[in-house]
Amino acid sequence: MLRDHVAAQGFMRLVGAELESISPGACVLSVARRPEVLQQYGMFHGGVTAFLIDNGTTLAACTLVGPGQGGLTAEYKLNLLAPAVGDRLVCRARVLRPGKTLSVVTADVYSVANGTEKHCATALATIAIVDLGGLPPVPKRG
Repeated sequence: MLRDHVAAQGFMRLVGAELESISPGACVLSVARRPEVLQQYGMFHGGVTAFLIDNGTTLAACTLVGPGQGGLTAEYKLNLLAPAVGDRLVCRARVLRPGKTLSVVTADVYSVANGTEKHCATALATIAIVDLGGLPPVPKRG
């Protein structure tokens, strides 16, 4: 079900992000280098890093919720550690503490160049667990 929700996210397609893996309490997302996701100096834009963390932490939290529930980002603290240069950005998120109303999730982003990973960002996020029953349906892709 989560894979279907991810496939329905227009922003994932816009950024060109890929869901590499998802398992209970964990998620891995990545983005390949292309001009549209770079800033003026040829590095991945910080907004792409922030998006990977936002989406990755939420998806990781959603792997542990009940039927009819989902997750929305309540807050996150992002530290950019190094320039994000390379061929790909990879975000690995994992739940530190699941909860009924709030879950705490951590994420690390690595830039990959020539098969070598460089730690370029880290974050701590709080994900609000919500009832999806009252939300409008997601528009179908057309």
